[in-house]
Amino acid sequence: MGLLDHKAAVVTGGAQGIGLAIAGAFAEQGARVVLGDIDRDRVASAAAALREGGADVVGEACDVTSESDMEALVASCVERYGSLDVMVNNAGITRDATMRKMTAEDFKTVIDVHLFGAWLGTRFASAIMREQGSGSIINMSSISGKVGNPGQTNYSAAKAGMVGMTKAAAKELAHLGVRVNAIQPGLIRTAMTEKMRPEVWEQRLTEIPMGRAGEVDDVAGVAVFLASGLSSYMTGTVLEVTGGRHI
Repeated sequence: MGLLDHKAAVVTGGAQGIGLAIAGAFAEQGARVVLGDIDRDRVASAAAALREGGADVVGEACDVTSESDMEALVASCVERYGSLDVMVNNAGITRDATMRKMTAEDFKTVIDVHLFGAWLGTRFASAIMREQGSGSIINMSSISGKVGNPGQTNYSAAKAGMVGMTKAAAKELAHLGVRVNAIQPGLIRTAMTEKMRPEVWEQRLTEIPMGRAGEVDDVAGVAVFLASGLSSYMTGTVLEVTGGRHI
């Protein structure tokens, strides 16, 4: 038996990277999964690849900054699987630049995708979960939201905001049986982080006591824990997956 047998989950930003790894880990533990992503073709391909391995997964095109898209995404999970037990707000982008060079549009876009998108996901998922009397919402923050990174005032602000939102939502929803937690990954090897300049990557590696970058599966395992009954007495927590960086 899997840790997530009979559970239905939604994962945004699920077409690649951490989101796809989480979806795969959920499926391995028995969950049925709806992948949401703005890239229609890529999310369809990702879902098809997981189905080839025996997973019950579908892909849906979704802009996480659109209220109607997000409401439809969680509704599609309920319609297809009969419930929504786990919501993972993972979708994200970067638009890095120093404040002197960053445009107002790039600041607002990153805030909208990460913070507003996670707020919409939390809002619509919790509306369903409160009626069920149970559910787990997982917001994907970042260690950048704890310490801040130069050149990422937009990203760091968004990820810090997700922590505050997670804690506030956890307090609102706990008595309804809905748990809300956050994960703060550190340096994780993804297509996004591998765009870093080599010297920046190497410098950040030196800050990690465990001496290596994390893999997407390192984050996915923590997401399974928060989605499952193993974490049933945890809400409003922020779990760092960093190899000890910034402790």
